[in-house]
Amino acid sequence: MPEPLVQSSWRERLQSARMILIMLLVLAVLIAYVSYSHPRFLSRFNLENLGRRVALLSIYSIGGSLAIIAAGIDLSVGSLIGLVGVLLPLLLVGHEMPVWQALPLVLALGAALGLLHGVLIAKFNLQPFIVTLCALLAYRSIARTITRDMTQGFGASFEGLRQWAVGTWLHVPIALYIMLGVALVVGFFLHATVWGRHLYALGQNEEAARYSGIAVDRLKIAAYTISGFLAGVAGVLLALDTNSVQPADAGKSYELYGIAAAVLGGCSLRGGEGTVAGIIVGATILTVLRNLIILRGFSSYIEDALIAAVILGMVVVDEIIKRRARRKTGRAV
Repeated sequence: MPEPLVQSSWRERLQSARMILIMLLVLAVLIAYVSYSHPRFLSRFNLENLGRRVALLSIYSIGGSLAIIAAGIDLSVGSLIGLVGVLLPLLLVGHEMPVWQALPLVLALGAALGLLHGVLIAKFNLQPFIVTLCALLAYRSIARTITRDMTQGFGASFEGLRQWAVGTWLHVPIALYIMLGVALVVGFFLHATVWGRHLYALGQNEEAARYSGIAVDRLKIAAYTISGFLAGVAGVLLALDTNSVQPADAGKSYELYGIAAAVLGGCSLRGGEGTVAGIIVGATILTVLRNLIILRGFSSYIEDALIAAVILGMVVVDEIIKRRARRKTGRAV
């Protein structure tokens, strides 16, 4: 690898590490404040619930971040989570399908729909925003149609299966172990394989990536397929956790929280930037912030506005730091 590219790669890694450290500091301050002002925050019940929320948000944020790194966007995540979430109890309870058939089926559906998005974007050259926006509207409509807009749930059945979402092992929510597995696999793909490096190159400059011989179309299709699959995983966990899924509301606005977690974690909406560790930190900050708002008793009407203000402030700080880093790099060159 040419020396300038090596130096650039190291500078980008150093900048990513610096941003993760800053976000960890913000998270530590936030946790310290919440713990001091609200002792209930450290209760076992609240911490376990918090862990499950972090796991759920991290899983679909990691999937959606792959599209962002590839200079795209996936707005279908929330509706796809809702569709998978209502399908699982509908198949298990309504149609009495065995678990070993229903579970792979709904996960395969998530991956297949993600694959469809990737093909439309890569092969038909459609805009990711338009494709996934249409999917957002379509999947919500499909979920409401096939269930006749009726709430789906497991009742008192499938308690063993539900332990994957609500259970703990060694006092740690099992959902966090699932999140860790997802993070390790996707992190290895992004940071330790040639395909991961190619995905970053695609996000930075698609035309240059094509001329370099990178399989751009395949990478785009893979990114959206993984995003769809992980949305399916999140949909399964959501259904098992809540035990009652409303087609009109399940997964609503989740795509926005996923994008917010990715951006807070260092992903650039211009593409070519982001780490799995950063995304998990971003998801944790969002989850703790929402928990603080609930503990403080703020009205649900202003919850999203407060979170939006914090996100905007953090992104502005992030952009200022990046601009200063680019100026220093320019002077060094």
